[in-house]
Amino acid sequence: MRILVVSDSHGVNSVVGEAVQKAGKIDCMFHLGDVGLDYHEVEGMAGVPTYIVSGNSDYIPELHKRVIIDVGGHRIYATHGHENNVEYTLDNLRYNAIQNDCDIALFGHTHKPFLEINEGDVTFANPGSIMIPRQEDKLQTFLIIEIDEKDEVTYTFDHI
Repeated sequence: MRILVVSDSHGVNSVVGEAVQKAGKIDCMFHLGDVGLDYHEVEGMAGVPTYIVSGNSDYIPELHKRVIIDVGGHRIYATHGHENNVEYTLDNLRYNAIQNDCDIALFGHTHKPFLEINEGDVTFANPGSIMIPRQEDKLQTFLIIEIDEKDEVTYTFDHI
């Protein structure tokens, strides 16, 4: 399973399209919020199941605040992160992931790529922002998650 994870495109769908093109063959895609009003375009970009959560600048009632899916032997909790205060601590996100039996928690909001692998606990991953990066190098980043047939997970950051 090959998963594309993007976040914080803020209505500029062309950058999501660039990430889709650069990612190559994927099996599903997550957009972790602050997608903008034309989220239906993002849903159809990759031609694969696409899960979009609502961010703090999204006022779209159809979007959920979190999505939980099972992939192989893993359970993924995806949210934007603003309601979990991820800019200060991951404790609330960890609690919500554990309460939902998830071992991978995906979040956006901070506009900075982040990965914390915790074997036997919750792994945290943030793809950074595909549009408005805030890390020092200012690269417009996204994340590829690959889960192999043994349910081993690899995380790879890339940029457009």
